[in-house]
Amino acid sequence: MTVLPLYNVMLIPETNLYIQTEAFRNMAGKEPEAQERLILAALKEPKNRADITETDLYPIGVSGIITEVNENGYVAIRTKKRADISDITILADHTISVNATRREDTPGEESDPEAERARLDKLKQALVSYFNNSQWANMSRGYIAQFSSIGEIAAAMSPWLFNSADDRYKILEEDSKAKRTELLEKMIYENIEMSNIGQEAASAQEADYQKIYRESALKKQIDYLQKELDDMHPENVSDIRKFEIALKDNGMNEDAAKEAGKVLGRLKQEGKNSPEYGMLYDYLDFVTSLSWKKEEPKDIDLKQARAVLDEDHYGLKKVKDRIIQQIAVMNLKKQQAGSILLFVGAPGTGKTSIGKSIARALGRKYVRVALGGVRDEAEIRGHRRTYIGAMPGRIMDGIHKAGVSNPVMVLDEIDKLQDSYNGDPAAALLEVLDPEQNNSFTDHYMNVPYDLSDVLFICTANTLDTIPAPLLNRMEVIEFQGYTPTEKEHIAKDHLIPKAFEKNGIPKGVLSIDDEALDTIISDYTMEGGVRGLKKRIDTLCRIAAVKIASGEEKVDVHKDELRDYLDMHPLHREKVKKESRPGIITGLAWTQVGGTILYIETLMTKGSGKLTITGQLGDVMKESATIALSLVKAMYPSKIKLLEKSDIHIHVPDGSTPKDGPSAGITLTTALSSLVTGTAVTPEVAMTGEVSLNGSVNPIGGLPEKLMAAQRAGVKHVFIPEENMDDLRDVAEEVKNALEITPVKQVTDVLGALSIPVENPSLSNNK
Repeated sequence: MTVLPLYNVMLIPETNLYIQTEAFRNMAGKEPEAQERLILAALKEPKNRADITETDLYPIGVSGIITEVNENGYVAIRTKKRADISDITILADHTISVNATRREDTPGEESDPEAERARLDKLKQALVSYFNNSQWANMSRGYIAQFSSIGEIAAAMSPWLFNSADDRYKILEEDSKAKRTELLEKMIYENIEMSNIGQEAASAQEADYQKIYRESALKKQIDYLQKELDDMHPENVSDIRKFEIALKDNGMNEDAAKEAGKVLGRLKQEGKNSPEYGMLYDYLDFVTSLSWKKEEPKDIDLKQARAVLDEDHYGLKKVKDRIIQQIAVMNLKKQQAGSILLFVGAPGTGKTSIGKSIARALGRKYVRVALGGVRDEAEIRGHRRTYIGAMPGRIMDGIHKAGVSNPVMVLDEIDKLQDSYNGDPAAALLEVLDPEQNNSFTDHYMNVPYDLSDVLFICTANTLDTIPAPLLNRMEVIEFQGYTPTEKEHIAKDHLIPKAFEKNGIPKGVLSIDDEALDTIISDYTMEGGVRGLKKRIDTLCRIAAVKIASGEEKVDVHKDELRDYLDMHPLHREKVKKESRPGIITGLAWTQVGGTILYIETLMTKGSGKLTITGQLGDVMKESATIALSLVKAMYPSKIKLLEKSDIHIHVPDGSTPKDGPSAGITLTTALSSLVTGTAVTPEVAMTGEVSLNGSVNPIGGLPEKLMAAQRAGVKHVFIPEENMDDLRDVAEEVKNALEITPVKQVTDVLGALSIPVENPSLSNNK
């Protein structure tokens, strides 16, 4: 038996079904033959014969036989009983093989012929009434009269029924013949009512269309007259005419011009009293005021560019060199080129402000986009205009504010993006920052591509930890190191103090801050890698001076001894190396988002059962380092194992309210425990940093310049660092390196030996 898959066809037992010959040929893969037996299988969704799989067929079908192959292109099929379909197999030639078993109706049902005849006659009358007002009224009566069952009516109406394939199949799988007839009757009545409603709606719409046509004709006439008035009085040009003029010479790409033209057409039709007029107006106002034309490349004087950078920022030689390299490449290619720069460093180190200097050096517009706390993807890509209050994303809004297509755009605080149920804004930035994709960036509000390839994007962040790897991969990281006290003094004199005087209205020569006072502010009243806190203290002095000057004083001098009164604050507590040394306490170095700092690893041994306690709000990585350190100490001091088994070890890192994590305290933890078990005290003027492994090697760490700066600031004299970090010393200021004795180490035993801490097993050969 041939399996014939059909989609959205009403399969009803014991009825006549008519199918186009071409459709039969396509779905059966063969020519129809009279008296050919069939299995009619219902498809779940429309598919070509070659694409049908075993799961695409419903498990119940209908058997049938071809009664006629009509010359007019139709195949007449008489359906028989329902059949359960199983063991479906799709053969190589796309022929469908199934196991079909007759599915019997519910046994014992008795029908009332008179009741069925009455229901059939009533349904026929409803159909005749439906067609009475149509052009097929006379022809339909004879056609309807020939139906002998409700099933035949449903089969004949199958192509015009609104019901889905699932609705049709639910009737087929009903085992009760009486229930199937009721469902078919209900379906036909519902379709008749839906058609009646549709006709009534069409009639009402036709009347409305006549009004619309008349209104459209009137509007066209008004537009013509308005255009005449606009030409006579350009100063009073209408909104429509204003946008028509703006679209002519705007330089939009083809897609943008097409979309803007479509919106302008809607604006003309809506009229000013329409609720959508404001949304359409805002859209056109936005896209027409964007700069769509490419800016002509300019020759860039590298000496002048470097002079601008030096004028605005002190130090930052490595950063400035990289920026000059980027500018040089752009100057040679006469187009935007090079990597997306990501400036990473502590707050107040000049990451954002140097973007403004780059714009000035290039002679371009500058725009800053703040991304801190953004958690909605639409903030980057814009809101679709279907939403109330829709607006463009921050990227296109920045381009709009700049007024040019090639600004220097600083994406500030990119590490503080947050994902939420509204999407991941960091993922939305991938297209923006990819030079291979951003030449056709599509903002959801605009719904047309815009070329961002000429924009010089610069990103800033305090840390790389929270930036997703795919986004970080698109950028080149440039680290902003913290400033040394000497650099801060130069920055204060050359930049901060003159700007503070101007900001607070202090006349030149009236306020004097001596060098000793400035040095004290830097060392005792600020604790940061940048200069933001220093700026606040100078602003405070200027405000106090402003009060005195306004009160009649001609000159205000600020000395070191007066800072406590002027600033009205205690000197900040800065971690300084302790004077006394005790076994089990070692000075370590740590990196934070505001620069480097020193920390103390304190250890204590008490009678117990070998328990290890770690306190100080440490992260998982630092806790693992403590466990590794204890294992190393046991391996290096075999004679102390029994002592350790009968004792509890407590490791504490002070300042318990501050979270701490990272592997760089491994060497400090190991040295502290070694000092504890041997009873050897180490001077606090010695500090160290480095990750340790179970074989005793000291591995490299990050943030070395900030850590060494913190060590020098705290009074440390000698620092142990991983040997593999020696190359990082190039980034450390000379005054810091000159103030410290820096010793590279490869093994834990190198540190212990230099500190005269005895080691029983220096080779760790017993560590099995």
